[in-house]
Parts: sequence; structure tokens; C-alpha cells
Amino acid sequence: MLAIFHEAFAHPPQELNSPSSNKQKPKHPQETLQQFLSVHPKNTFSMTFGESAVLAYVKQPDTNNYQEHLFAGFDDMYCLFLGSLNNLCSQIKQYGLSKNTNEAMFVIEAYRTLRDRGPYPADQVIKDLDGSFAFVVYDSKTGTVFTALGSDGGMKLYWGIAADGSVVISDDLEVIKTGCAKSFAPFPKGCMFHSEGGLMSFEHPMNKIKAMPRVDSEGVMCGANFKVDTYSRVNSITRQGSETNWTSQWDAP
Repeated sequence: MLAIFHEAFAHPPQELNSPSSNKQKPKHPQETLQQFLSVHPKNTFSMTFGESAVLAYVKQPDTNNYQEHLFAGFDDMYCLFLGSLNNLCSQIKQYGLSKNTNEAMFVIEAYRTLRDRGPYPADQVIKDLDGSFAFVVYDSKTGTVFTALGSDGGMKLYWGIAADGSVVISDDLEVIKTGCAKSFAPFPKGCMFHSEGGLMSFEHPMNKIKAMPRVDSEGVMCGANFKVDTYSRVNSITRQGSETNWTSQWDAP
């Protein structure tokens, strides 16, 4: 899958930028999209939202492969989903959804519930998901980006910065490397990113996330890795404020 968001709609950590990218230039979003489509010439679907966003995914053949590639869209909300949820049946029952709801459709409903009503902290909603998964949600009404990666390590996800400052998210490491030069890193497992709320751990929401300098095999500084800081906790007032900000940002217009 591939998702690209203009820097006006997604605000990733500054440490994702590598000073070395001044030497090896990243590509522009359209170039990265074309590379993704050329690498995956068959069964590839893409959507472009003006200058705001690009979503693309490769439709998998109908098999029992647990690493599903799914796409869903509803009411100007779109979801790219990789993997599978072991507790999908119980989750769709809890949300009152139909039995034929797949993971991507469920994630959209969970996101909409958080946006419109916000009964629970977002981290608790994601923590309740059991399985190997990675997803990206784009709400074109509000310009909101929401992504998460499961904690079991079953799925891989990467993110980086394009030539124009756009955020690039993909499970295709080679596309990320080529498109973002040195300004990329693995997306941290057990974490979620919201375009306004930032990066946080849904497993350890009371702990801060710290950037860890990363150098590649050539000795060149790359975009930082991000890990939970077990010795640094989020101030309870800040935590409450963050939840309020997320809820207000997700209020339907």
C-alpha cells in the first residue's frame, strides 16, 4: 500500500527528516506514485485528492493469506488495511455492524465513532484490536490522517518525507527508500499517528516517544527510529489535554 499526504495535513516528527537528504534528493509525490504503480503493474488501484493526498494499494488474489490488502471508502473516509484481526467478529458485534464487514470497513467505523462521539481514548480502541495489522485512514472532509501498526511485529510499515515535505507511508521498503532518500524510518510497532495528535504508543500511552538516531550501513544519518521511553511519562494534565484535542479535531464539521 502507499499513502502520501501533503505537509499541510500531516505533521510528522521533525526527526524523520535526515540532513543527508540534501545530498541524495527525495522524489516528489507523483514520482513516488508512478514508481509504486510500475513496481505493481497488475491489480493496482489509486486515488488522488487534488494536492492533498494519494492512496494506492495492490488488490490481492482471493486466497487464505492472512496478510490481506484491503481498501474501503465511506462518506469521504478511506482506509488502507494490511493483515487481519483475530477478533473482528466480536468487534463488529460490539459496534453493531453487519457480519460481512471486513477489517478496512471496521476501521472506518471505529475512526468515525472516535471522531463523532469519542466515548473512549483512541489508544484504548486500537489496543483492543487483536491481530497483525497496519492501517492508514484519510478523512477527506477534515483533512485528517490516522495510522497505526500492530504490536506483534507481523506487519511492517515505513514512513518518510518526500521532496515537497509530504509524508509518505508504505509497506514497500524499496518504494520508501527511493522516494524519500535518507529521510525515512520504520513506523514504530504498537504506535499510532494522528495528524494533529502526533505519534504515541497505544500500548503505553502514558509514556513519551523518543527519537533514536539511526545510521545506515554507509554511515549516513537517516530518519530517526522512534521508541517508547520507559523512563519518561506523559504529564497527566498534558495527557488529558491531548485527548481533548483529538476529540475536538475529530468533531464532524
